[in-house]
Amino acid sequence: MEGEGIHEPKIEQLRSKLIRLQQVKDNLEGEIMEKKLLSECLQKELAALETEAYELEVVHQENKRLMQKLEFRSEESERECLRLAEQNRNTKELLEQYRCEIQEFKLKSRKLRMKFENQLVQLIGQHKLLYSTIKDSEEQN
Repeated sequence: MEGEGIHEPKIEQLRSKLIRLQQVKDNLEGEIMEKKLLSECLQKELAALETEAYELEVVHQENKRLMQKLEFRSEESERECLRLAEQNRNTKELLEQYRCEIQEFKLKSRKLRMKFENQLVQLIGQHKLLYSTIKDSEEQN
């Protein structure tokens, strides 16, 4: 019996240790399952984030192309605006030149009209003088 008593506590200790190890194993397996579930969730979230990142990159590239188009159109519009401003300035200068020419023409016309009127007045005066001279000479005859 003495030999059996010595083995019994060892068996009980081994059993107790086995039960503790089984509990630790169960706990670890539970933790492993939790970690696997967490890993799967994180993998899904990573995949969703990668998809979102890709979609955002596509949107970014579209916006970049659109911005380049808008910058090009803006530059084109600015050049057109400058061209039209230059054309407008040239037109104003030409208009001013025409106004001056018209003014000069009016002045020349006025001078010619006044000269003509003076000549006409002189001619009428000469005509009257001639007429009165002819009339006087007819009366004397």
